[in-house]
Amino acid sequence: MTARARFPGDTSRFSVTIARDRAVIEEAQRLRYRVFGEELGARLASRGRGLDEDEFDRHCDHLVVRDVVSGAAVGTYRILTPESARARGGYYSEREFDLGRLAPLRGRMAEVGRTCVDPAHRSGVVMLLMWSALAKYVIASGHAYLIGCASIGLGDGGHGAASVFRRLAADGLGPEAYRVFPRCPLPLDSPGSGNPAPVPPLVKGYLSLGAWVCGEPAWDRDFHCADVPMLLALDRLDAKFVRHFLNRAA
Repeated sequence: MTARARFPGDTSRFSVTIARDRAVIEEAQRLRYRVFGEELGARLASRGRGLDEDEFDRHCDHLVVRDVVSGAAVGTYRILTPESARARGGYYSEREFDLGRLAPLRGRMAEVGRTCVDPAHRSGVVMLLMWSALAKYVIASGHAYLIGCASIGLGDGGHGAASVFRRLAADGLGPEAYRVFPRCPLPLDSPGSGNPAPVPPLVKGYLSLGAWVCGEPAWDRDFHCADVPMLLALDRLDAKFVRHFLNRAA
């Protein structure tokens, strides 16, 4: 699937593709390495190769945004379908969370992850292109739910991530029936500086689509971040998003 999207803003220089070619997938893995390994300092198993690659990659579809002027991959998502999750023996997020309460959803629940955008293209346009292509992909595939994590850095020792989660929890978590539980919880009792931390753009983006925060954050030691579990029921997709983005994509 390749789509040239027409959205408000300067998007004419970007294309969106579900990668089928191994070379394109490696481009996405190199971008992930630059963002997660070099920029954020994650401990990656394939650090010596300049790729962020794990055993889930071969089971996933890889959504790639390309700058058609420079030819570079500038954004990527990976998608694990329910069928591929069964073949792999589970979802990546099950390493971090007990997903037992989501068992009734698993037959129609895809997982997204490894979201990243090149630092030079973080104005929001690339992310919107990826969300639009992702929603089209999931709807066309007949999936009804998306699960994924929104990561928050721990550069301040976790105070900001705890502050963000407390604000999100105060606004209300998702349904109790869909609650997930971290295997290694992020400590949430630190008072921090007293100044509320801003909600990261990725978390805001998921919430704006209609996603729920469905549990407390997990502490990801390898990526040195707090992972906030998010669940989106496709029938909750924000109507404005559908009208302005899905229906306008080429």
